[in-house]
Amino acid sequence: GWLEGLRTLCRAECSYDKTGKAVSLFLTPETIRDAVKRLSENEFFLEDIAGVDSSDGLVAAYHFDHFVEPGRVALYVVVPREAGMVPSISDIYKGAGWHERETSDFFGITFSGNPDPSPLLLPEEMHSHPLLKAEKERISINDLLVPGDILERDPDFPFFVAQKEPDPDKTE
Repeated sequence: GWLEGLRTLCRAECSYDKTGKAVSLFLTPETIRDAVKRLSENEFFLEDIAGVDSSDGLVAAYHFDHFVEPGRVALYVVVPREAGMVPSISDIYKGAGWHERETSDFFGITFSGNPDPSPLLLPEEMHSHPLLKAEKERISINDLLVPGDILERDPDFPFFVAQKEPDPDKTE
């Protein structure tokens, strides 16, 4: 299928009945366009792009679905709060440009290659991002996002590490 050979940081299968998603993928900024092209080629449509502010950085969250076969897909790209940048997908999905501009307005994520990066909803002179949380209000991605049943995880991916049960035979 469309996932074959796609480089992911974490791939999870979700209970569609519980979450409304079939698959969650965590990607690098370098692999988002490959994933999105595959979804486009397989007739998925873009629902939205949003931001998430966490104590671990900003997350660009993309949601796709399919008209014929229910199979909602969530793609997540974690970027640093300062200078967080993700490549634009507006040349693949024309409507993405609007979502990228809105996400940039409210969270400060830059979408490189967006043909019109001007503010969408906020005044030009506004340089703050109103949906960013105060530092003390931010929580970890581990507590914000429920990935689903993890099928594959890069060992260097810092999130959703299974907690090891304490060894009852080991004394401290």
